Amino acid sequence: MEQKGDAGSRSGLDVLIAGAGYAGLAAAVSLKQARPSLAVAVVDAAPEGAWRRDGRASAIAAAACRMLEQLGVWDEIAPEAQAITDMVITDSRTADPVRPAFLTFAGEVAPGEPFAHMVYNHDLNGALRRRSAELGIDIMEGIAVQSFDTDGGGVTVHLADGATLRARLLVAADGVNSRLRDMAGIRTVRWAYGQSGIVCTVAHERPHNGRAEEHFLPAGPFATLPLKPDKDGTNRSSIVWAERTEDAEKLVSGDELVFETELEHRFGLKLGEIRVMDKPRAWPLGLTLARAFVAPRFALAGDAAHGIHPIAGQGLNLGFRDVAALAEVVVEADRLGQDIGALDVLERYQQWRRFDTVQMGVTTDVLNRLFSNDIAPVRAVRDIGLGLVDRMPRLKEFFIRQASGLSGGTPRLLRGEAI
Repeated sequence: MEQKGDAGSRSGLDVLIAGAGYAGLAAAVSLKQARPSLAVAVVDAAPEGAWRRDGRASAIAAAACRMLEQLGVWDEIAPEAQAITDMVITDSRTADPVRPAFLTFAGEVAPGEPFAHMVYNHDLNGALRRRSAELGIDIMEGIAVQSFDTDGGGVTVHLADGATLRARLLVAADGVNSRLRDMAGIRTVRWAYGQSGIVCTVAHERPHNGRAEEHFLPAGPFATLPLKPDKDGTNRSSIVWAERTEDAEKLVSGDELVFETELEHRFGLKLGEIRVMDKPRAWPLGLTLARAFVAPRFALAGDAAHGIHPIAGQGLNLGFRDVAALAEVVVEADRLGQDIGALDVLERYQQWRRFDTVQMGVTTDVLNRLFSNDIAPVRAVRDIGLGLVDRMPRLKEFFIRQASGLSGGTPRLLRGEAI
């Protein structure tokens, strides 16, 4: 059930999760479904119902779709999800009249299984909330964690409304600027890219046929991602547009006609006339990697553990990998009668996730630096590289499996298996 306040009477929790985004809710559902005896609750600082106003969409990789199906929420999400049937990558300038496709990917990891779907964030969040209610997970909205103290037996969490909760394990899934991470004394490696990501939804005349495109432009990548047509049959795509921060701020706060003109230069006319359907927003882009994922009685998951550049569309899927690994470690420890908040148990999760996270962070950082420039020799080398990859089927298949989240060491949930 979702509640606002009323936390003072709760004690003796096994797991308390801070943050009711996709990572926090998926963690709660994963734990409770696999181990119903665990007492799991979620506390969220955002105002009640704020999630409903999130108009963004995200790419959900095939492995994450398998996980959501195993958690009993994909059947609700699927009717509103748009399969990505293929992807095209180009390297060009804004003024180029023709953008040759240097790299193309077919969109299936198995017959009938696309490597990714586009899903609206509020659809994903709503489905996870309803599943949480079915499992009896309490969600306390509009309440921030003020502080917490750990000891040998558990963690005592002090909420902003004066209530105190006691749990064996506290999971921080409160976003890239995690307050709980700072409270735990976990330091980060972080730097800004000087770019901001502009996000909006665009209507267009002709259907996209499930094609995603990413144009590497000198100021940053510009991606068009296919969305399900709305109830009126309007063709739609989501835009993720990296631009220099100063220019991005001017674009989203300035004249609508100027914004649409600049958008059209990048989007092109291949899908006919375009129209912006919502208010464009911009978020600063940077790299944030936690130096540790765990502390006694404490674990990070999702964006609280890592924030990466959206150039590969893997931020949300990294979070699902965190959740699947953490749930598997905690559930197996509980079945063996071990203390789920003990540091030696949590370090199994950290060892499982840190290398993959650092690898993805470094990869997206290098890709952004390599492609977000207009240096002629660099352009020539990267275009040759893209062309070579396009002619090597086995290497392309490797990249597709990486993007789909089905590479080695995948947790059970991401393989579509129960814990």
